[in-house]
Amino acid sequence: MLSLPLIVTLATAGVAVDRWLGEPRTAHPLVGFGKWAMRLETHYNTGRRLRLKGLLAWSLTVMPPVLIAWWLVSVLPFFAACAVHVVLLWFALGARSLHDHIAPIAEALARRDLAQARLLTSRIVSRETTHADEAALSRAAVESALENGNDAIFGALFWFAIAGGPGALGFRLANTLDAMWGYRTPRYLRFGWAAARIDDVLNWIPARLTAASYALLGDTRTALRCWREQAPRWDSPNAGPVMASGAGSLNVLIGGPAVYHGALEHRPTLGFGHPAKATHVTAALMLVERTVILWLAVLIVLALLSVPFHG
Repeated sequence: MLSLPLIVTLATAGVAVDRWLGEPRTAHPLVGFGKWAMRLETHYNTGRRLRLKGLLAWSLTVMPPVLIAWWLVSVLPFFAACAVHVVLLWFALGARSLHDHIAPIAEALARRDLAQARLLTSRIVSRETTHADEAALSRAAVESALENGNDAIFGALFWFAIAGGPGALGFRLANTLDAMWGYRTPRYLRFGWAAARIDDVLNWIPARLTAASYALLGDTRTALRCWREQAPRWDSPNAGPVMASGAGSLNVLIGGPAVYHGALEHRPTLGFGHPAKATHVTAALMLVERTVILWLAVLIVLALLSVPFHG
């Protein structure tokens, strides 16, 4: 089992590597994972007992890589095992990718280039952006920054602190399957049930720690009010607290109507204050950045407190 000081050292290294390299540009492991998941879904998502089949498919997709990771860090020499932990965290993190995808949207909005902003936003959200105006694009970008701050960064850091590289890997793969199968559509409603519920469980504590961090680093009183009053109205039990707290912290309005797959979805409004615009997209990214620093600082303090003092 990794000591807390070692976890902090490896976590800091993983964050640094992600900031330096970002996600792999070629041959990303998630591409192969996604293809394998699609094959299993095609094979098992048919007939009866779809919830059970969905759980089986989830297990066959997620458990082998995690078990291999556990085996590697158990049998490799110390320094090689540490390197594997760092690489696994790098794979699980998406902080650099989040910034690289969302910052250009803020830049396009700032120069009133709606065509470019629509194109860039369509790459990161599932809602339709063809006719979206500046406010709708800004809301989408802010929502993506806040929610994916938890999904792509803080959830992975939490599980890395609990179970090292294999824990971060398991979280990332489970979150990916939720994004692939966790839809309430006729195709995935029953088959994707296990993927959605497992992701909810794995994300429950990280999401609330993220929401608390967002609140601490902005307008705390408004953030806590939004979390308390607005989050329960949101469909997702984890995205609700994260996005409501983040919106309140930034004093921005997000949520509201959005078009998904040709149908208008009436979502609750989150936050208080000003309608979203380009400056709020940048502010959301900065909030995520400050939260990364806060989490690493807290881990460092906890590590220092865990070291015995010999007077």
